[in-house]
Parts: sequence; C-alpha cells; structure tokens
Amino acid sequence: MVIKVLSPVFSVCKIPDLSMVNMRDDYVFIGKTEEELSLVCDTNYIPSNYTDREDNWRVFKIQGQLDFSLIGILSKITKILADNKIGVFAVSTYNTDYILVKEENLSLATKSLAEAGYGIV
Repeated sequence: MVIKVLSPVFSVCKIPDLSMVNMRDDYVFIGKTEEELSLVCDTNYIPSNYTDREDNWRVFKIQGQLDFSLIGILSKITKILADNKIGVFAVSTYNTDYILVKEENLSLATKSLAEAGYGIV
C-alpha cells in the first residue's frame, strides 16, 4: 500500500459557520455535529472567523480508492503510529483515508510506516 505525504501544513479548527471557508482549495474537510462545526484545511486558508485552532498538522493520504469491504487499513496504520507514541487525527472520505500527525512527528511517522512495509511518496 502506498501512502502520500501531502505538502501543505494543515490546521484543525472550530468555526461558527461555513461562510468564510475556501471551498476551492484542494483539501477541505468539514465535520458537523449538534455541538460543533470543525474544519481541517491548509493553514494558509484558515477562515478569520475561527473560534479555536490547532496548527502544524501534516497529512498522510492513503493512495487509491479504498473499497468499503477492506477491513483494518486505518487501524493497522494508527497502531504503527501509536506504538511509536505518535498521536493522530484521522479523516475519512468516500474514496480513502487521511491520517494527520503533528509536524514534529512527521519524520518518525514516515520512517515507522516505511519500516512496516508501506510505500511512502
């Protein structure tokens, strides 16, 4: 399995509404519950109306379209990272999964996944 490291630095933030979100950016992840509206995006495109934010996240994208019948992909990757004391923030889309790690852990995360047999690009 091949994992791509995306080049932008990302932020995770809370926002009051979607009015200032740059939906034209390549990567925008939105989560909404009755308690909050969360946004993951390139740090350069954080809307100015955020209420909380956490910066310096890097993103691993699992390459290819994952079939819903595949089991354990995300858990295997996160176990490798957890075994190396690396915290994660995961986002899934219809096609694939994205794993965010803090920038200071990127090198160790990349090394750990490569040693476990994942191709890193």
